[in-house]
Amino acid sequence: MPTTDPRIDQHIANAGAFARPVLEHFRALVHREVPECVEAIKWGMPHFTLGGKNLAGMAAFKAHVSIFFHNDEVAGGTGPFRRIASLENFPDEATVVERLNSAVARLSAPKAKLPRASPKPVPELPEPFSAALAVAGQAERFAAMPPGQRREYIEWIVEAKTEPTRDKRIAQAVEWIGEGKSRNWKYQNC
Repeated sequence: MPTTDPRIDQHIANAGAFARPVLEHFRALVHREVPECVEAIKWGMPHFTLGGKNLAGMAAFKAHVSIFFHNDEVAGGTGPFRRIASLENFPDEATVVERLNSAVARLSAPKAKLPRASPKPVPELPEPFSAALAVAGQAERFAAMPPGQRREYIEWIVEAKTEPTRDKRIAQAVEWIGEGKSRNWKYQNC
């Protein structure tokens, strides 16, 4: 038994007289071909979902109905499904079923895993920063920090445009590292 939504019944009832047969025909076709689909209203229009993912939808306008398939790879977008003025203008049922089955196959296909990007290398430690860490006895603590935290400190110091700014940042970094804090400790949820 199809999973229907009474809001779609209302949506069809509120559509123009020319649109009701088209909407009802497409709805019945979707439920016949994909009985496990679920109806929903999304973006103010009737949609059909499969496994929580958008499969197809339909919309009634003043003079036409549009039906569409999500993630459709066919060139030309909605093509013959864009302006359906009556049931007589409804596209060939075999074409609709083919597009519907194609959409189901795309939703059912496993997603290819993208390769994980390699982490950015930690930049070379600037000499003034290295010296300040050694004097403060924080070189080992800094070396024990995760690469991302070390990179944030080094990039922050290297980005300073003037030497006085760089020196202030080095002093601040040494203090925070001594307290066991990461560069952006103020913004982390604890």
